[in-house]
Amino acid sequence: MKFYIATDHAGFALKQFVIDYLEQKAHEVIDLGPTSDERVDYPDFAKKCANAVVSDNGSFGILICGTGIGISIAANKVSGIRAALCHDAYTASMCRAHNDSNIICFGERVVGRGVVESMLDAFCETKFEGGRHGERVSKIEGCQMGRVE
Repeated sequence: MKFYIATDHAGFALKQFVIDYLEQKAHEVIDLGPTSDERVDYPDFAKKCANAVVSDNGSFGILICGTGIGISIAANKVSGIRAALCHDAYTASMCRAHNDSNIICFGERVVGRGVVESMLDAFCETKFEGGRHGERVSKIEGCQMGRVE
């Protein structure tokens, strides 16, 4: 699998661990920054990653901030992105199986490295189930135009 990864300063320390872990498993990982733990704004890096995923059909993204909340909200502003905030292997698996998520998000201050490994494995190993879930994903994509009624 091909991944784009980006963080803010609060997720920076975990980034190289994630890159090394995925590369050990023969996945391609492209680092979109930042290059240090100096303060940056997570919306800038969420947008960078989300745009890369949308532009590269079949690729996926990984976004990390302190909690994963802000960076996931920002990524979901990009049309075609289904970024999921995950806390464990179950949520990582379900975001792929039921939501066809193309970006996994988590918080460096929330999950430990062992949990990160299990989430990444679940995300990589789970395929989208389609069917009724595909219909729901289509409805989500339709919401990009404005308010949901």
